[in-house]
Amino acid sequence: MTYCLGIITNTGLVIAADSRTNAGVDYISTYRKLFDFSKSGERVILLCTAGNLSITQGIVSELDRDLKTQEEINLHTLPSMYEVARYIGSKLRKIQELDEKWLKKDGIEPQCSMLLGGQIKGQDPALFLIYSQGNFIHATRETPFLQIGETKYGKPILDRTLSFNTHLEAAAKCALLSIDSTMKSNISVGPPINLVLYEKDTLEVKNWLKLRLGDPYLAEIRKLWEECLKQGFNNIPNINWQHRTSDTSEDILID
Repeated sequence: MTYCLGIITNTGLVIAADSRTNAGVDYISTYRKLFDFSKSGERVILLCTAGNLSITQGIVSELDRDLKTQEEINLHTLPSMYEVARYIGSKLRKIQELDEKWLKKDGIEPQCSMLLGGQIKGQDPALFLIYSQGNFIHATRETPFLQIGETKYGKPILDRTLSFNTHLEAAAKCALLSIDSTMKSNISVGPPINLVLYEKDTLEVKNWLKLRLGDPYLAEIRKLWEECLKQGFNNIPNINWQHRTSDTSEDILID
């Protein structure tokens, strides 16, 4: 399992991903899940992957091959992020069709999902979630973040703190705390953590951070966040057990 998330704001994008693909008492493996296909000065294209590793690696290899062989249709020739998302979705379906029969024969699921974020010169930044079927949705002003993988533990902080107008640096901190919250509750998510902050209209990835296991900053934000949560919890008034509603007619007795 893995956890990836993307955040879009009025000033840019934040993309983050862990690197763990398997976990157990005696076996842990890590693979990079965040890939940069940008062409500096023309377009920024960032891709996160989650799900069946052989499928996602096959997709990334196809995308990379099309760029190297300068195929007519590739990540650098498509005119919009929407068409980039459709192109990646078609690659996903192609790899699944090739391998699905053989994977399912041994009880292995071929499902995967991806986050695509970026900007093409002259257009606004965009963020997409590409499903296992190859179709996709995009983030909006009202829903400025998308997640794939082990999403549930890291979602509450995103729901409570993020908006489309959140400062980009604050969005990056929120992304790290969301991943840290997930790591705290689920061993299947773990470092190294890759984090990208992309500033709108720069058309260049200038801020890429890789946080490894035991990184001092990762330990510091976990400590501070836990202290803030405990302080906030302690400031909540105690329950008033003597409180009674004036109307007790709603009480229901069940035999």
